[in-house]
Amino acid sequence: MLLCKAVAKHELFKELSAMEMKRREFLVRSIAGMGGLLLGPGYISSAGQKNANFDPYERVPLGKTKIMVSRVGFGTGMSGGRRQSNQTRLGKEIFEGLLQSSYERGVRLFDAADLYGTHPYLAGALKKIPRKDYAIVSKIWWRRGGIPEQERPDADVVIERFLKELDTDYIDLVLLHCVQSEKWPEELGTQMNILDKLKKKGLIRAHGVSCHSLAALQACVKEPWVDSVHARINAYGAKMDGPTEKVVPVLKALHEAGKGIVGMKLIGEGTFRNSDEKRDESVRYVLGLGSVDAMVVGFEKIEEVDDFAARVRKVAVAEAPDKLLVRR
Repeated sequence: MLLCKAVAKHELFKELSAMEMKRREFLVRSIAGMGGLLLGPGYISSAGQKNANFDPYERVPLGKTKIMVSRVGFGTGMSGGRRQSNQTRLGKEIFEGLLQSSYERGVRLFDAADLYGTHPYLAGALKKIPRKDYAIVSKIWWRRGGIPEQERPDADVVIERFLKELDTDYIDLVLLHCVQSEKWPEELGTQMNILDKLKKKGLIRAHGVSCHSLAALQACVKEPWVDSVHARINAYGAKMDGPTEKVVPVLKALHEAGKGIVGMKLIGEGTFRNSDEKRDESVRYVLGLGSVDAMVVGFEKIEEVDDFAARVRKVAVAEAPDKLLVRR
C-alpha cells in the first residue's frame, strides 16, 4: 500500500512538472513572438527564426508600388554624363561581369539612366535571368545638356527606345531625372501624364522623380503622381539636398504617404570611400531611419559590393532610430 502511494505521488509530481514546463515554454514563445512584433520583421526570436541584423539582399517592398527590390541596389552612374559613367568605362566584359556577380550575390535592383548610357550593359548581363527576378530603374533626362542630342522628345518616344535598349517588355520604375524646382509638377506635367498612360498600359510599373534640391523633394510629399523618389541621404549631409535635420523629416513624410524611397549618395559620392568609420556610420544611420526602402551604390568592383553588404549586416534591426547620432 505504501509503495502504491509512493508511486502515485511520483506520477502526480511528474504530471505537475510537465504542466509547469509547458506553461513556461508557452510564456517564452509568447514573449519572443511579441518581441518580434515590437522590433519589426527581421528580429530574431528565441527560436532563432529570423536574423537580428539587416540582410543586404532581402527583398523589400518599394513603398506601395508592389515592386519588390533588394535592400541594396547597384547604381550604374558613378561620375555619369553624356551616356558614360565609371561603370561603362570599365568596358563591356568587365562591367557585365560585375553586374552578373552582383546578381549572384543577391542584388535584385539595378539603377540605370539615359544619362549614364548603361541600358545595353544591363541587357547583356541579365539576358539569361528571368525578368521577374529583378527590378530595373531608369531615368529620363529632360534637361538641357547631359546627353548628345539637342532634342527632348516626349516620354512615350523615350520609353520606346529604353525598352529596346534594355531588351525588356517593361521597366519597373521610370523617373524624371534631376528635378530641382519646387514647381516641377507644373513644369513637367505633360511628361507626367504620358508616363501615367504608359503605366496603365503596363510598359512601366511605377513612376517618380530623382530629386536634387530640398524644395523639389518637399514637393513630392503631396504630389499623388509620385510613386517613388530617389533621394540623397547619408549621415553627414555630404552631396545632399540640405542638412540631415531638414532632409530626414521630408523622407519620413514621404514614407508615411506611401511613397517608395531609394537612398543614394550613401558614401557621399565616394567622399567616405577611405573612411571605414564614416561608411559604417552612414549605413547604420540610413538603415535606422526606418523610411528608406532601398539603397543604391555605384559599385565599380565586386569587392565594393561585398564590403557594403558586410557593413549592412553589422547593423542590428532592433537598433532604435532615436539613438542614431549624426557625426560631423
